[in-house]
Amino acid sequence: MMNTVPLLLLPGLMNDARVWDPVRRALPAGRDVVVSPTDGADTVEALAATALAAMPEGSFAVAGFSLGGYVALEVCRQASARIAGLALLDTGARADSEEATQNRRRMVAALSSGGASFAQVVESFTPRVLHPAHAQDRSLLELLADMARQVGGEGFTRQQKAAMQRRDARELLPALTVPALVLCGREDQITPLALSEEMAGLLPGDAELVVVPQCGHMSTLEQPAAVAEAFLRWLARVDAAASPARGG
Repeated sequence: MMNTVPLLLLPGLMNDARVWDPVRRALPAGRDVVVSPTDGADTVEALAATALAAMPEGSFAVAGFSLGGYVALEVCRQASARIAGLALLDTGARADSEEATQNRRRMVAALSSGGASFAQVVESFTPRVLHPAHAQDRSLLELLADMARQVGGEGFTRQQKAAMQRRDARELLPALTVPALVLCGREDQITPLALSEEMAGLLPGDAELVVVPQCGHMSTLEQPAAVAEAFLRWLARVDAAASPARGG
């Protein structure tokens, strides 16, 4: 029987563990899964260190969504010898552009000065993260709002600081010779498809690029079946590649 590799999942901006629920429900029983929050520190280095401390000893696969992708790449930087597989969903490997950094600073400043409430910040984000076909999905909108409330204004500020201070991670990708998945909603406005195409091109040959149709930034929630299918395909490759080394 093939051994299953432990899995580390990292949520995105204004998300908690529930952003991964559709994927987790699709996983067969028996896999060790850890979801590490991305709102507890204001650097990707600290977030990655916290995530690593939560993992069992030995090799594991890591998957990051959006901001979680930045943390996943830092996990690879800090523990390259332990990485058995990498999945990057709706994210990018570049450092922030100057424009992106300024936008983040404006939001943080508006919150800290009282110029905007956190609810207003959340409301301004929502139209940009969803495909128009999902923009009126009440249950999805309520979930996004509740996850944002759980992160809160202080957590959001820490996340924005971590994102704007992150290093460019493109130089890491060619050395990651593990089974990899790069996935993006075709209409993602936050981390456009070109960023995923760039990462897939930099990763070695065992990387699969999946473009999810009729999907914005929130791929795991907008098109859960398509994402879960790609994820399970990736994990099967991860387990197969790691099995000899794990005694399976």
